[in-house]
Amino acid sequence: MKVKVDADTCTGCGLCTDSCPDVFVLDGEVAKVKVDPVPTSAGECAQQAIQDCPVNAITEG
Repeated sequence: MKVKVDADTCTGCGLCTDSCPDVFVLDGEVAKVKVDPVPTSAGECAQQAIQDCPVNAITEG
């Protein structure tokens, strides 16, 4: 699985880093993906981060 964060949309709220710190990291005011592809063991939390993002800045693909 691969995920992307749209830096133009991300508000830096940190929900993704809270729910899936193995995959997402805050870089200043924007979240970034720190592993590509997402390890199988982190797939569930990555999906949760996609669902939790209040501005839909995280997508699979």
